[in-house]
Amino acid sequence: MTYGIGIIGAGVIGAFHAKAISALGDCKLVGIMDNHRPAAEAFATANGCAAHSDLKAFLETPGLDVVTICTPSGSHMDPALAAIEAGKHLIIEKPLEITLERCDAIIEAAAKKGVRITGVFQSRYHEAPKLLKQAVDGGRFGRLTLGDAYVKWYRSQEYYDNGGWRGTWAMDGGGALMNQSIHAIDLLQWLMGPVDRVVAFTETLGHERIEVEDTAVAAIRFANGALGVIEGSTAVYPGYLKKIEISGTQGSATLEEESLKTWDFAEETAEDAGIRDRFLNATASGGGAADPKAIGVHGHTEQFRSFIASLGGTGDSVGGEEARKSVEIILAIYESARSGKPVRLGG
Repeated sequence: MTYGIGIIGAGVIGAFHAKAISALGDCKLVGIMDNHRPAAEAFATANGCAAHSDLKAFLETPGLDVVTICTPSGSHMDPALAAIEAGKHLIIEKPLEITLERCDAIIEAAAKKGVRITGVFQSRYHEAPKLLKQAVDGGRFGRLTLGDAYVKWYRSQEYYDNGGWRGTWAMDGGGALMNQSIHAIDLLQWLMGPVDRVVAFTETLGHERIEVEDTAVAAIRFANGALGVIEGSTAVYPGYLKKIEISGTQGSATLEEESLKTWDFAEETAEDAGIRDRFLNATASGGGAADPKAIGVHGHTEQFRSFIASLGGTGDSVGGEEARKSVEIILAIYESARSGKPVRLGG
């Protein structure tokens, strides 16, 4: 079966989705929807699909099975609900939405209609994070003691000034955490397990004319008792690759984008030396650290491939409940920073 896929949002991330779709043998890009008709037409010409500026007409595109949503973060819910009502499966760029209420509305509507949704967290589909996940699940770290995420990125003032919706609570939902650090936060909770509570500080230190934070620090306690730190910023020049550090009583590992900079265990296996050699410098892109366009498309491709396979009953996907978790953590950090108090999740 060939799945017809349509994209809502003809911006930068929409172009990445189109590249990912073009690499899938069992999928075809059939349509693009953007409120700005010239943008939709230019995108359609470049990618060989139908152009729409009307959502209803887009959802009636012949052969449309799956919709990917690439609109600004705070405008995911309405097109998602419309696509669900039309019976389309959904791929939604991070974050799923910017409030838990909106996330839940999408999740509940999809369950009621019987369609599948996935939140885009393509870093999970890179080889090094998958190896790290296997090591955690296999107990190689012993008791987990520390789990840390560091996103020290750089965005110019022009990035915010030219973006319109960027740096606003209404459409961005937050700053360095909700927009940029969410991939690292997703990886951290995927590896370490649920977060129990957070205490945090946020500031706007390196930019003007934005409503949201460009620098944040949170101390976290995981449900398993381990502790950790999340640091996120878009005010660190020149910008560095995101880093995840996992430590335990029997091992430690450091993931830097797609590279494993450390991989040390009390009980070595025959594969460990080869893993260190292969993944020491595996990162081939800028990781988005200083340029949001400087990312590889292979993570998106593999996540899309797995999601399409899941429609046929085989692959996996980052389902709605899973995609919601990083949003919950970030919102708890924001609440703690506002109140000056620790915030427990899930309460």
